[in-house]
Amino acid sequence: MTQSLSDGYYAALERGELVIQRCERCGKNIMYPRYACPFCAGSELGWTRSSGLGTLHSFTVQRVGAPTGFEADLPYALGVVKLDDGVQLLGRLRPDPAGGWDSYSCDMRVQFDAVSDEGRHIAWFRAA
Repeated sequence: MTQSLSDGYYAALERGELVIQRCERCGKNIMYPRYACPFCAGSELGWTRSSGLGTLHSFTVQRVGAPTGFEADLPYALGVVKLDDGVQLLGRLRPDPAGGWDSYSCDMRVQFDAVSDEGRHIAWFRAA
């Protein structure tokens, strides 16, 4: 079986960890996984554990019209999170205690939620 560029990322999510790619040559963090560093073109790339803390830059709540395969997930929320590690990624947002996402706002602090019971390869976040 051929190894995918993202296998290390997905394996970490399954273990309840959030990792990001790091260039061993220039020391910069990278997200999403690549074959070469976008900063120095180095190919010495590895994985480093993320702090999991970040800022929610934008989010949306999908209530109707989910893409094929996601209909049973409705409603759900997706957010763009800028991690304190210097990279940003798209992740799912856990519902707040009221069962929705009304307590979320742009620029709020969020943290990686290591509970991975949904079976999808995506990072989950909750309010910090």
